[in-house]
Amino acid sequence: MTGRGRGAHVRATPGFQGRDRRPPEGMSAQANLADPARHARDFAERRGFTYTVLEGDGEGDVIGCLYIHPSKDAPGRVQVSSWVRADRAALDEVLYERVRRWLADVWPFDAERIDYAAR
Repeated sequence: MTGRGRGAHVRATPGFQGRDRRPPEGMSAQANLADPARHARDFAERRGFTYTVLEGDGEGDVIGCLYIHPSKDAPGRVQVSSWVRADRAALDEVLYERVRRWLADVWPFDAERIDYAAR
């Protein structure tokens, strides 16, 4: 799939619709290398958490991403978004349900403060 097709698929995912979010079309190699460093800094400083979603038992291919950040629009709320590759689109709902359970079981967030677009 081309970069354009991949970006269109992600932007069609609930939570990304109508938003100018990553992955941007035509991202430079330099920007692509800087992205993980920025995510690592956010993680270390507990400002945001970005996870790579792997297929299977965690040993498989990268199939998507998960983002957990403070809401930019509503203080005190948590913005969660995730996407899977177009060729793994059938796993989007599975990922959504697992993330919802994980947030409820592991994270210290009040469920009413989490914004995660339903599937």
